[in-house]
Amino acid sequence: MDTQNKSIFSQYFKSTLAVTAVALVGFLFSDIIDYHVTAFILLVTVSILAMSFDIFPVLLAAILSALLWDFLFIPPRFTFSVGTTEDKLLLLMYFVIAMVNGVLTFKIRQIEKQASKKETKEKAIQLYNTLFNSLSHELQTPISTIIGATDTLKDNEAKLSEKNKNALIDEISIASLRLNQQVGNLLNISRLESGYLRLKKDWCDINELIYSVVNKLQGKSGEHKINISIAENFPLFKLDFGIMEQVIYNLVNNAIQYTPDKSTISISAKYTTTITGHFDENDITGDLHRDNSSNTLVITISDNGKGFPENEIEKVFDKFYRLQNSHPGGTGLGLSIVKGFVEAHFGKITLKNIPSGGAEFTIELFAKASHPNQLKNE
Repeated sequence: MDTQNKSIFSQYFKSTLAVTAVALVGFLFSDIIDYHVTAFILLVTVSILAMSFDIFPVLLAAILSALLWDFLFIPPRFTFSVGTTEDKLLLLMYFVIAMVNGVLTFKIRQIEKQASKKETKEKAIQLYNTLFNSLSHELQTPISTIIGATDTLKDNEAKLSEKNKNALIDEISIASLRLNQQVGNLLNISRLESGYLRLKKDWCDINELIYSVVNKLQGKSGEHKINISIAENFPLFKLDFGIMEQVIYNLVNNAIQYTPDKSTISISAKYTTTITGHFDENDITGDLHRDNSSNTLVITISDNGKGFPENEIEKVFDKFYRLQNSHPGGTGLGLSIVKGFVEAHFGKITLKNIPSGGAEFTIELFAKASHPNQLKNE
């Protein structure tokens, strides 16, 4: 067995031993330490291992920690079955967070190793701090909300009114969606950077696309007013519906978060078709024979808020960039993902401030277009 194999074997052994030891210590003190606290201790253990070990020993530690937490701590104990829906949700989130945490820590450590120059090394450290400062808030807040709400439901179920129960369930739902969004952003940025993003284009109804996003944001829009301006006879465009839905969602959600209550957000779509062709002198109709056509879809999302600082407009699409003096929270990935998804469609996105106040994002996509009645003949 060569030195490298010995090192990997040693990492597997040490990661297994460390997680098992922490779990057993937690089990010995389970009478005085709540099992939710044990989960956080196990997560810290996985994070520490990720700072020194390779990815696969870390993933093994993450999986093992989830299994041990389930078997030794989650009621009913000493079985892999989970008693309540809340605990099932907690176990699922624990597993996802442990895996993501381990992978992110390992990836950032890789970046630090590859940084050969001082400049690159400083950038990697800044990236590490930015990412983990953001994630510490963005992941911890919804997790704390879910744990607090589920504990209240579990300990005071008989005393709570139906109204209070529904309010706690709503809190869990909102926090879960927020957690899902952050994990989704991390996965999306990984797909873009790795080059594994593959578009699944099909005929898309732009009205359906826009209204789908607005419906998903109803619970978050608060007192904001959303105006939609799209012609009823708008043609279909060949796009990846899911990817473009995420693009529109990120932009509208961004406008909701960074504009005052009762602000107006406007969404509009238009298109242009440039036809190239020739006239046939022998054709008595005198019609233009279309050899080729180019279709441009333009989607505009604007608001009447305060707009962006002029000196930061060029940086807003940078990965992990957050505006100066912006409110806490956020990973700075939303607009970076938008730019990557738009460029994957061979399109472009621009941002400008509106003279009367507010900001305007403009998406230009070059795609095939067709009216629904034309598709019947294809």
